[in-house]
Amino acid sequence: MIRCMREHTDVNMSGREPVLRVMPMPADVNASGDIFGGWVMAQADIAGAIAVMRRARGRIATVAVNSFLFKQPISVGDVVSFYATITKTGRTSITVDVQVYAERDPAHPIVVKVTEATLTYVCLNADGSKREVPAAEE
Repeated sequence: MIRCMREHTDVNMSGREPVLRVMPMPADVNASGDIFGGWVMAQADIAGAIAVMRRARGRIATVAVNSFLFKQPISVGDVVSFYATITKTGRTSITVDVQVYAERDPAHPIVVKVTEATLTYVCLNADGSKREVPAAEE
């Protein structure tokens, strides 16, 4: 259990595995010294794509960023974890919810929810044309 800032509750991250975990570096900061929002967006897109590629079992492309909310800034040295959950499957598209948490202060770890996003991807054939989402494996 790790303390969660703001909500004053413990966050048990052991129940889920992040799709992506990364530590931003000084080259990733904006003029204010926080991690650049575009960096966070790119990582969230990668995390969403990993989950969707597994489900689609093949080539995909991002077709929409449905929502993106920056809740708190990310700092150099934070360990940033991206959790992706498929929320909707259409005929050729898959929508995923990406929750982003930053673990701070290794001596006294605190986990903070920093970003949440919803993205939609489309399944593609090798030639770039749309294809149907394969049936779910059981």
